[in-house]
Amino acid sequence: MSLALQGVQMSDDIGSRLKLVRQIFGLTQRELARRAGVTNGAISLIEQNRVSPSISSLKKILDGIPLSLADFFTLNFSPSDEVFFTAEELTEIAHLPEISMRLVGRRAKGRALGMLREVYQPGADTGDTMLRHEGEECGIVVSGSLTVTVGVQERVLNPGEAYYFRSDIPHRFRNQGAEPCVLISANSPPTF
Repeated sequence: MSLALQGVQMSDDIGSRLKLVRQIFGLTQRELARRAGVTNGAISLIEQNRVSPSISSLKKILDGIPLSLADFFTLNFSPSDEVFFTAEELTEIAHLPEISMRLVGRRAKGRALGMLREVYQPGADTGDTMLRHEGEECGIVVSGSLTVTVGVQERVLNPGEAYYFRSDIPHRFRNQGAEPCVLISANSPPTF
């Protein structure tokens, strides 16, 4: 291996980045070395920043993950990104006393999915005007019951029952039961 990666400064800390990426992908040094066709010692030395691989050597190692050179240097693999959330950390996005919608991962950058924990109190209704927006959505009733109207179809869903539809079809949610309804739902792209 060459002692300098052309165009990349040692301050870029290739070793720490390789170790983090390897761990994110759930690989041991030995497994990555086997996949890449290099020695376990080579991976160890790079991760300790004791040697800096040539571009071709680094590409060969990354092919064992697989990950491109461009992604290795540009993707944010920060372990500090939020992954887990307590119930209190879910962001309340509904401002109605009879409906609670708590969003998972509101601060996540570039979200491609909106996931909610919804609670509809008895008598709760999303309104006479049917909802319409871009994308798709789905949900599963955890407890209680929920009347879901999608276009001309309507059904009362009970625990364990679910729905999935294109969100541009007019839709409405109502709790006509005597107890609160808890629903886990998702939509893509996120509308909240």
